[in-house]
Amino acid sequence: MTSRFGRLFATMLAVATAIAGCNGDAGPRRQFMSLATAGTGGLYYPIGGALASRLTARDTGRTWTAEVTGGSVENIQRLVRGEVDLAMAIGTTIHEAYRGGRDFAQPQTRLRTVAPLYPNLTHVLVRDGANITSIDGFRRMRVSVGAAGSGTEQVSRQLLEAYGITYDDIAVRYLSFTESASALADGAIDAAILSVGYPASAVLEAMTTGRIRLLPIDGERVTLMTERWSYYSSGTIPAGVYPGVDAAVATVSVLNWIVALDDLDDNVVGHVLDILAEDADALREAVEIAGQIRLTNLFAAPVPLHDGARAWVERTGSAGQSTTGSQPEQ
Repeated sequence: MTSRFGRLFATMLAVATAIAGCNGDAGPRRQFMSLATAGTGGLYYPIGGALASRLTARDTGRTWTAEVTGGSVENIQRLVRGEVDLAMAIGTTIHEAYRGGRDFAQPQTRLRTVAPLYPNLTHVLVRDGANITSIDGFRRMRVSVGAAGSGTEQVSRQLLEAYGITYDDIAVRYLSFTESASALADGAIDAAILSVGYPASAVLEAMTTGRIRLLPIDGERVTLMTERWSYYSSGTIPAGVYPGVDAAVATVSVLNWIVALDDLDDNVVGHVLDILAEDADALREAVEIAGQIRLTNLFAAPVPLHDGARAWVERTGSAGQSTTGSQPEQ
């Protein structure tokens, strides 16, 4: 009898020990967190992957994953719905989401800036066979304006508007960067607009595999866009960045950002900024575009800084300015 009860007790103890182990007696459970990026043909995904890996290593209580998405608009929509914890987005989308607009019927005033990323330059690609010499020539042409739900699509809409062109004037194609590159090479479309940092793999692919040219945005339209929409500035795609590009190409630039809702743990925001400040060389080795990130851009943010970002500036004395001044009204 004693032996039987002894065996039963030993069995129960083993089960209890196993359950305790599953419940994390060795340490607290890790929380699974996500960073919304974009498609694999752009730059959000690789830099998001590098950030997620470093966040996981730095934050012992959380495991981070970089998620493939449709881009900026989808990212903020998912952030607002609580489906992701951090989101990469272009300044155009963040500005509109915070204030309300075409893609955001209700202002999303809980959006907060976590960190600046690199600038996007608008790449306007055309195939030689289309005989297009200017964006004015896009009428009645097949034009990829970017994936649905992307920041590129918003930029495309505004760029075309600056030329007096609407979607009714063109054959619209909603293609990702990778899809646009393939469609240009195959002759399935005549032109594509990509808002992306340089050098972009999809642009390299298009210009390597097909007879593709980069069109400039003329100075009058650049001025119009920068005056009409505060988040744009003039930009240049440098000579030599892509095959056959022997001279600089005039265009417009807009910054990318990492954003969150106002209730994200301040410590997470601090980790992100610490990584960008302290691991800059490692990030640049992993993703070349990381070398274009400037933390001084924090105070050109399209929405207010997250409390964690303000605390980080106060703690480190970094970013070169105080946390007051050019912040938008809440």
